Amino acid sequence: MPSALAVFAHPDDIEFVAAGTLLLLKEQGWDLHYMNVANGCCGSTTTSAEETAAIREQESRRAAKLLGATYYPPLCNDLEIDYTQSNIRAICSVIRKARPSVLLTHSPLDYMEDHMQTCRIVLTAAFARGAPNYAAIPSCAAWDGDMAIYHAQPHGNRDPLGNWVTPHQAIAIDRVIDQKLALLEQHRSQQAWLQSSQGLNSYCQTMLDLGAELAERLKLPCRFAEGWRRHLHLGYASREIDPLAEALQSTALLFPTESRA
Repeated sequence: MPSALAVFAHPDDIEFVAAGTLLLLKEQGWDLHYMNVANGCCGSTTTSAEETAAIREQESRRAAKLLGATYYPPLCNDLEIDYTQSNIRAICSVIRKARPSVLLTHSPLDYMEDHMQTCRIVLTAAFARGAPNYAAIPSCAAWDGDMAIYHAQPHGNRDPLGNWVTPHQAIAIDRVIDQKLALLEQHRSQQAWLQSSQGLNSYCQTMLDLGAELAERLKLPCRFAEGWRRHLHLGYASREIDPLAEALQSTALLFPTESRA
């Protein structure tokens, strides 16, 4: 059974930009794995860091269960996702356990450091997965299977300087959009926080708006889409591969764009 692993920074990041793709892979019989690097402890103006982290862990666990994915616990507090050996070794261990053909993570350039640091850590951990002399923690045997890494759209579909980001490929998610909404709705604690901190009056509506903007901008035959950029295969696969396209292109749900030469 092929495996897909999503490693993102915070509780609800997976639901915002990757859940539609994961749901479609699940339909194809894929084994799903779900990890937030940070615990979400800063995502409240009314509860303590400890209480907020506990609330958000339960929300994430419910979402992962609803998705049918194996859940991996977070490693650190919000705004403490640092490029350290302890974080790299921990995520390397998860990658070795999950053995994913598809690894989904953040854009290399995004609106906040936690997202970009997660991307850096994931890339290094994935590179080290097949090195027997690199010690993952918890210990796990090295695995050197071919794997493709895909970067999600940055939040807002734009890089930190406001430039539009065109994905290499887009996936129509209309038929799973209700399920994706249900996954995001598990993170109920975030409504007040996102409204007060980032001006998002409805976090669910924001997710829909971003997916709709992508579909419209790319002139796709769908209402909502998720976009992915495929990382160079060197260090991660013996040849250039695109397992995401192989899994979904036959369903007429995946659309290559002109952004990849």
